Amino acid sequence: MNFHSLYSGIKTPIETCLVGSGGFGQSFLGQAQRIRLINARIAVDMTAEGAARAMAAAGIPASDIVACETPAEAKAAWAAGRHVAAGRLETVIDLPFHLLIEATGSPEAATRHSLAAIEAGRHVALVSKEADSVVGPGLARMAQDKGVVVTPVDGDQPSLLIALVTWAEVLGLEIIAAGKSSEYDFVLDAATGAVTCNGVTHSLPELRDHWLPGTRSIVGNAAERARILGSAFPLRAVPDLCEMTLVANATGLGPDTPGFHAPPARIPEIADLFAERRRGGLSAGTRRVDVFHHIRLAEEASFAGGVFVVVRCEDDATWDMLAGKGHVVSRTANTAMLYLPRHLLGVEAATSILDAAGLGRSGYGEDYRPRWDLVAVAERDLPAGIVLTMGGHHHSIDSVGAEMRPAAALANDRPAPFYLVANRKLVRPVAAGAAIRLGDVEIDQGSVLLQTRRRQDEIFAESAVERAAAAR
Repeated sequence: MNFHSLYSGIKTPIETCLVGSGGFGQSFLGQAQRIRLINARIAVDMTAEGAARAMAAAGIPASDIVACETPAEAKAAWAAGRHVAAGRLETVIDLPFHLLIEATGSPEAATRHSLAAIEAGRHVALVSKEADSVVGPGLARMAQDKGVVVTPVDGDQPSLLIALVTWAEVLGLEIIAAGKSSEYDFVLDAATGAVTCNGVTHSLPELRDHWLPGTRSIVGNAAERARILGSAFPLRAVPDLCEMTLVANATGLGPDTPGFHAPPARIPEIADLFAERRRGGLSAGTRRVDVFHHIRLAEEASFAGGVFVVVRCEDDATWDMLAGKGHVVSRTANTAMLYLPRHLLGVEAATSILDAAGLGRSGYGEDYRPRWDLVAVAERDLPAGIVLTMGGHHHSIDSVGAEMRPAAALANDRPAPFYLVANRKLVRPVAAGAAIRLGDVEIDQGSVLLQTRRRQDEIFAESAVERAAAAR
């Protein structure tokens, strides 16, 4: 595909409004200064001064940035051709931008911002997967009803993997599994046995004995690696499951097990590990989503945050030729792994923005619906009265894990979405291993996230009735 040709019909730059200038937002602001078809003249953060600092860090001259506290100030700055920094979306919502980039990572705020943009007739690029995992399909449907688009964003794994999965399907490849590598590689120093991940190092010399499987079972060897690494590092991250929930809701794939297999693996092993169990792999069936932890030596290339599909090898001659060219084909030659070992955050967000605002297309596709929920699960006995505080780089909750389970409408006696219970107080104890139910938490009925999820439940209940009637 020639991308210049794809976007040749877009004659004037897409005006954007960024909300949230963390890592993703900052990288978008920086790259946008170099993109002919996109302008990034509006940024919103916790304070107008914070948004202004983010713009300045992206290379925008300070003299071109105006920190605005009122809509009138924002309109005056815009009319003067300046960049507008604000501490609230309400300050800039009436400016003539085409698309909102929601990158706060806050489930409540992201939902509120997205709804405001949709109501104002603006497209939304939803970077905040925390909100997306709870209400993304509903937001997409509400936007469609308003004649605008909600889309995931290239530069983050859900959008990249949806593209890879659907590309493989268009080519007629049978998908056995699809997924991503965890965010940070595990890097082994073969001389010392030290393993480093995300700046943390532990001495794990036993890993060297399981570096290559040799003639051993690849699945069994990966299990030994998990035992060794798991003694020092966490091997489950909620964001990984969250991102795969989005992919599953868009593509119809699903988990093989609610908490994923998540094996530690080298790139040449992925086609074997994510094969079907009857072929010596981990999966009970096909069309599964999962993640793996990439282990490598310091001199080897990274797969951190990359995405992959494992496909059936149905033409022996073709796949034998491709294996000879270095493609990752399993020991049995029944499966192969195709991959994209990168995600560039806001640097590559432009393609999704142009697709949505310029072409009216969403990266979710035409059938984004709540097939799966990311639910919260207690990892230890949790007493009543504690607050399930979300924090840290991974927006995790202490002692609370997550699982992908079939989607269901909210009810007090049903497992609750992970990011819906975030920052809520438990009103009754939850035993280790049990899902946290909606009735287990104290939640303000005025919560925008809660109200939007209930609206999503209604929308898709109505859609299910309509599909059933059409089938009769």
